[in-house]
Amino acid sequence: MMLGLLDETKTPENLARHPECVVDIPSPDLSRQVEEFAPLTGKDPVPDLKAKQFHFEKDKFEAADFTSMPSELVKTARVAECPMHLEARVRQIHRMGGEKLEQLGGGVAAEVEIIQVHADKAFVKEGKHIDPEKWSALIYHFRHYFRLAGQELGKTFRA
Repeated sequence: MMLGLLDETKTPENLARHPECVVDIPSPDLSRQVEEFAPLTGKDPVPDLKAKQFHFEKDKFEAADFTSMPSELVKTARVAECPMHLEARVRQIHRMGGEKLEQLGGGVAAEVEIIQVHADKAFVKEGKHIDPEKWSALIYHFRHYFRLAGQELGKTFRA
């Protein structure tokens, strides 16, 4: 999995120091809490580029009313309210460039290897497959939140 991250966030620094992470995948009903989490940063002092919209928060879990739960294979905590979690190890961090990205403070692409998947049993079929008719992730699309919805258009030959 590739994670695109801006440099002014604390995440690239954390991944370089501790090369593991959890990708929590919220359901659509968590959009309010995700948005409460969004303007919080662990970077103190808050970088000038972020100071107008973000504020420092040492305990982002508590501030957004999320519950921390331990992971099985990595040290990073999971968000208990999320119905899916991907535990991962960082394989490589790539510097990204470009004029527009530099205006935003620079960025990295973190290549991570998923080593453990946790999924709510309510949308797992046959004990090992995600049922796309039952599971809908919260989607952040052009600065708006959406749910996956609608009629299936078909499936790939590999399904």
